[in-house]
Amino acid sequence: MGSHSGGRVVLAGLEKIETLEGFATWLAQSREWVGGFDFPFGLPRELVEHLGWPLQWRDCIEHYASLTRPDIRATFAAFCDGRPAGAKFANRAFDKLAGSSPSMKWVNPPVAYMLHAAVPSLLAAGVHIPGLHEGDRSRVALEAYPGLLARELIGRRSYKSDEKARQTPDRLIARKDLLTALEMGRTRLDLRLKLTHAQRDTLVHDASGDSLDAVLCLVQAAWAQRHGAPRYGLPENLDPLEGWIITA
Repeated sequence: MGSHSGGRVVLAGLEKIETLEGFATWLAQSREWVGGFDFPFGLPRELVEHLGWPLQWRDCIEHYASLTRPDIRATFAAFCDGRPAGAKFANRAFDKLAGSSPSMKWVNPPVAYMLHAAVPSLLAAGVHIPGLHEGDRSRVALEAYPGLLARELIGRRSYKSDEKARQTPDRLIARKDLLTALEMGRTRLDLRLKLTHAQRDTLVHDASGDSLDAVLCLVQAAWAQRHGAPRYGLPENLDPLEGWIITA
């Protein structure tokens, strides 16, 4: 959570939400926000057309939500099996531009399951999703991707891991360098991050990178809020089925 004024983004605090039910409760609260969420909001048009699924975003998401994870894995695996090596997955128009994983991937990382679990909560909460779904314009949800901003600032250096054995000094140094770059405003987004010493320590020492990823999404959301309604910096040619990652 945070705010921005001019070119400065102030981190107000970190709030950990442990369950999907908690996430749904947070979304439904009556307060104004523009949020960047680190999961895909849509599936590749090529995939949806091939499967004969609904081509309207809300109808497609509702159909997708009705499937089980085994259904999804089997359907997507069958799609991939019929395609040549090196082109197994369908991509959204901006995936390669942003360096993001195809939203149909069910492993490493399982973003297809993240979409399946989280996007229906956005719909149920009635939030506004620019370019995809009209909702409550006081609560604006945007697809963010922390890896896009991280790569701009520290290249392809790894800064996080969920595995204890891989939470190395090199990754610790990468987190420090990433935060320094954010605080110095060394980004094309023209924003500087403001942290307290305690907040910086928390972000550096969360070796999973979850806290730092949340802050990267916060900066991307601040960029979008700076651009303002109705598009929040999203391109005019956004595909209303696939969506778009802000700042891509």
